Amino acid sequence: MSEDPRFVGLRRAFRGFVFPMTVAFLVWYLLYVLLSAYAREFMATPVAGNLNVAFVFGILQFVSTFLIAWWYSRFAARKLDPVADEIRAELEAPEDAR
Repeated sequence: MSEDPRFVGLRRAFRGFVFPMTVAFLVWYLLYVLLSAYAREFMATPVAGNLNVAFVFGILQFVSTFLIAWWYSRFAARKLDPVADEIRAELEAPEDAR
């Protein structure tokens, strides 16, 4: 099964989403950490009332995490799950039905 073109395509589609998204999120997270450590004045800049840039970036970390999870679930439901279900059904079918 690991050489089946559907499975190879499934793995390629999964990696095509997950790897770039992981790199993007890690860069975004490290930017937040580095700015917090080395750009304190910028992070302390008030945005609205007592809210500063650091607070907004911190909240955006949570927002981006949830958006990525939501985006992945939509991607998986449209692109990955149908192919995975097809492969699973074929593998679970009785030997005489194949």
